[in-house]
Amino acid sequence: MSALLQEVKFKDASNWSVAHLMESQFNYNKEYELVCIGDFLIRNRNRITIEDHIEYRRVKIRMKNKGILVRDRVMGKEIGTKKQFLIEKGQFLLSKIDARNGAFGLATDEVDGAIITADFFAYEIDKERIEPYFLVLLTTTKQFQKFAQGASRGTTGRQRIDEKSFLDVKIPLPSLEKQREIIQDIILYKKQMKTLKEEYPKLLNDFNKNIFTIEEKNDNLLNHISFKKLKQWSVSALIDNDFTYNKKYHLEKIKNFLTRNRTKIIIDDNTYYNRVTIRSKNNGVAIRDRVIGKSIGTKNQYRIKEGQFLLSKIDARNGAFGIATKELDNAIITADFFAYEIDTSRINPYFLSLITTTKQFIQFSQSASTGTTNRQRLNEKKFLEVEIPLPKINEQKELVRDLEDNLTKQKELELKINMALNKFEKGIFSEA
Repeated sequence: MSALLQEVKFKDASNWSVAHLMESQFNYNKEYELVCIGDFLIRNRNRITIEDHIEYRRVKIRMKNKGILVRDRVMGKEIGTKKQFLIEKGQFLLSKIDARNGAFGLATDEVDGAIITADFFAYEIDKERIEPYFLVLLTTTKQFQKFAQGASRGTTGRQRIDEKSFLDVKIPLPSLEKQREIIQDIILYKKQMKTLKEEYPKLLNDFNKNIFTIEEKNDNLLNHISFKKLKQWSVSALIDNDFTYNKKYHLEKIKNFLTRNRTKIIIDDNTYYNRVTIRSKNNGVAIRDRVIGKSIGTKNQYRIKEGQFLLSKIDARNGAFGIATKELDNAIITADFFAYEIDTSRINPYFLSLITTTKQFIQFSQSASTGTTNRQRLNEKKFLEVEIPLPKINEQKELVRDLEDNLTKQKELELKINMALNKFEKGIFSEA
């Protein structure tokens, strides 16, 4: 109980600040020994002098445990700090500035031999004491982040982790055998997820090839284009209408399966609304923010529903399409976006979403956009007149089946991984 004095053992107090005494009181599984981080991490001090004529890879450690990647490749003459550190695959890396925000990770093959400045720390891991992946999972826990925050010093926004304080932090550490037992399911799930993610682009490529077949053309010969296919007589229009596709599928105008949603509403100052973002490069749709009506300048907007097809007038040429999810039901969009009801008797929604990822569909959208460079917007009339190859509805379902199965399995695995991670954290930092 917070109202009562709590006993703190002298051996567990590395300093006598009230904040530190409070931080030292955390819940953990008493079956496990408390071990200082410094007992299994040894600082990498492989310092090098940057040479002007050599190209170097520099590293970025992403926050929220999003991993490590190569930030850039630069010639030594462009690097101002000439004394840096060389890192190796398998080392544990952290950012002094962002460790309190989860900037930890293991060096991969990609960053082996890359360089870091003194704003980063790299450590050899004593594998006789701790499994590297067990350490990675520990860094994802809320309690470990509290440790990193408690070991950071400086003014707000300028805090850096204090290495001695960090290495003196004690964490609950099971035996190596127990560590391996704890992480085995998560490792298995992650491997299965990796396989599924690697398989998905291959399935998508097969889908694209099936719809838009690649035909060898002789560019030195004239190509015959059906007069009825021409929308205008410009050279660009002739090129746009001359795309290759699987001739066993008939061409169908987009307007034959999309009907514009015109559910206009007037924004009420006292009501909260979800606003939408449609990400380019087919990265989906999501809630942008939730705001009260009085903060919204444009009072005439449109309400959308789950299952509608959404696009951005400005960024459709960059792949800004998506299907509204349950999360987006009743959200609002401005006139810079279009929402359409999908005739599911003519086109499978997932088939439609896959078609929008093809380079041909992006080209259609680009040709249907008008205006000056960087100010182009999709011309709805031209867009809806675009014809795409459309199999019969039963064949569409068959074509997308493997892709849908893959995504379903990914979602199921993601749930298993999240449950396993939650179990991991509770198993180490159990409630009192």
